[in-house]
Amino acid sequence: MQSNDVRTLLNCTVPTAAAGAIATVVSGAMAGGKGAIGAAAGTLVVIAFMAIGMVVLQRTAKTYPSLFQMMGLALYTVQILLLAIVLAAFRDTSLFNTRAFAFSLLAAALVWIAAQARAHMKAKILYVEPESAGTAS
Repeated sequence: MQSNDVRTLLNCTVPTAAAGAIATVVSGAMAGGKGAIGAAAGTLVVIAFMAIGMVVLQRTAKTYPSLFQMMGLALYTVQILLLAIVLAAFRDTSLFNTRAFAFSLLAAALVWIAAQARAHMKAKILYVEPESAGTAS
């Protein structure tokens, strides 16, 4: 990964983890220990899915730059579908509070997407290769 990709990953992970910590505390206060476990699990699922997706997208962009935009759209669609499948799979579990899990999963996904958009807007990525000083005509 390039340094700006790692910076983007960090700029997305930190706010999402902070939002997850807040969700864990609130869910713990509202629903007890199972609520805290559910909120923490929801946040971890989002961080894992989104981070893996970002790594896959960056590798695709490096290998096949012409597929970058299509791959990005397909990746977000697949991520949202996988998150829906995870929600459906844990719908009737007794391991944790499913409502806290669902709300923290939604909040973490929204924070990740907002942080990724902000990181991309703040990144100073050159879209034109500057000429080196020795090759000026």
